[in-house]
Amino acid sequence: MLQGEMDSGEPWPLESLVDGARLHVRMTGSGEYREAEILSIRFDADKKYRFYVHYLDCNRRLDEWVDETALDLNTVRFPQKGSKLQKSQLDTASRDVPKKGGSRRKKQIPDAMDYLKVEEPSTRASSPFPTPSQRGSMSIVGHSEDALTRIRNVEMIELGRYRIQPWYFSPYPQELVSLPCIYLCEFCLQFLKSATCLRRHLAKCTLKHPPGNEIYRSDSLSFFEIDGRKNKTYAQNLCLLAKLFLDHKTLYYDTDPFLFYVMTEQDQSGFHIVGYFSKEKESAEEYNVACILVLPPYQKKGYGRLLIEFSYELSKCEGKTGSPEKPLSDLGLLSYRSFWSQTIIEKLVKRREKRDNGEPVCVSVNDLSEETSIRREDIISTLQHLNLYKYYKGQYVIVLSNELIEAHNRRLQEKRQIRINPAKLHFTPRDWSRRRT
Repeated sequence: MLQGEMDSGEPWPLESLVDGARLHVRMTGSGEYREAEILSIRFDADKKYRFYVHYLDCNRRLDEWVDETALDLNTVRFPQKGSKLQKSQLDTASRDVPKKGGSRRKKQIPDAMDYLKVEEPSTRASSPFPTPSQRGSMSIVGHSEDALTRIRNVEMIELGRYRIQPWYFSPYPQELVSLPCIYLCEFCLQFLKSATCLRRHLAKCTLKHPPGNEIYRSDSLSFFEIDGRKNKTYAQNLCLLAKLFLDHKTLYYDTDPFLFYVMTEQDQSGFHIVGYFSKEKESAEEYNVACILVLPPYQKKGYGRLLIEFSYELSKCEGKTGSPEKPLSDLGLLSYRSFWSQTIIEKLVKRREKRDNGEPVCVSVNDLSEETSIRREDIISTLQHLNLYKYYKGQYVIVLSNELIEAHNRRLQEKRQIRINPAKLHFTPRDWSRRRT
C-alpha cells in the first residue's frame, strides 16, 4: 500500500525519496512520463543522486538509472508504514532518509561466488565456480526476488565487434561489474577486465569456434552441440552471458545435465556466436528447450525462429514430441506462437493442395503432432489462438479459411525466411540414462 501524493501540490524534496516509492519518470529515448518504482538510490562522486527505476507494466529490460531531472516530484507516493511490502522492499523502504548533501550507504552486490548458495563444496579443479546441487543451468526453481538482483549490474559488454548494453542482472565477479565494460572472448566466452587483457587472451586462445561437435552447417550458419559436463567452463560462461538478457530464469552452475546448441555465423576469422538453446539430457516432461536466446545484435533477422525449428528437428530425429520449458518470456511466447502457427498452417495447406476435388481434408491433432513433433497441447492452443478450432455437429473440426491461406502465402512471399535443411543435420540420438556415471 502506498501513501498518497502531497495535498498541497508542492513537489517532494529529492532527499525524501526512498526505495519502493512510486512517481512519474521520463523514459530515456521516448521522453514519455510513466509511473515507475524506485528500486535503488545512489549518491555519485559528482554529488548527485541517481535513481534506478522500474516502469510499471513494462518489461524489466527497460529499467534504467535516471537523474533528478527525469523525476516528477509532484507525483510521489511512498510505501505506507505497516503495510505488507514485497521482499524486495523490506530491507530498503524503511531506511533513514539522509540529510541533504549526505551520502547513502551502498549495499554490496553479490558476485558469481556468493550469489549462489553452495550446498556441496566443488571438487572439480577445472571449474572456476562452485556447483550447487540445483536443477538445471538456468532454472525457474528458487527464483530470487532479492532487490539487488533486480538491478542491472553490468553497464556494457564487448563481444567480438559488438558493444552491447545488458538488460538484466548477471552474477559476474564483483571486480568486473564495477568497470565500465566487461570484455568477452567471442570463442570461449572467457570474461576479462580490459581490452588489453582481451588482446593477450586472444593471442593464446586456440578456439575459433565453440567447443563440441559441429552437427549442422548450411552456407555460413552452423550449430555446435556442447555437453555441459564435458565443457563445463564454456557452458558456465555461456549461462553468465545469457543471464544478461534473460529475466525469467535464475542462474545455477550445475550444467552437467544439459546439452547446449550454439548457432554461429562463419567468416574468415572464425565462427561467431549468434544465439543458443539448451535442453536437458533427460526431461521427464519431454521439454526440448530449457533456455533459448538470440543475442541482441542478431535479433529481428529470423534467427529465433531458426533456433526453434532446429530444436524440433532434433525431436524428430529422437522420435519424440517436444515443448519449451515453461514459463516462456514475453518475447519467447511470441516467437513460439509464430512458429507453431506458421508450421501448422503450412501442413494444413499442403494437405489441402493434395485434394483437388474440394472435399474436406481429414487430419487429426495427433497427425499434426507426429508430422511436426510439436506437442499436442501446443497444437490445440495454437489452433484456438488462430480461431481455427471449431465445435461442429458434436465434434471439433479445423476450419481453414481462404483468407488465412492467402495471408499465409503473402507472408511467405514478402519475407524470405532462412530454414533448416534436415539433409544437412548430422545428429545421432543418445540414450542418456545409460551414460550416468
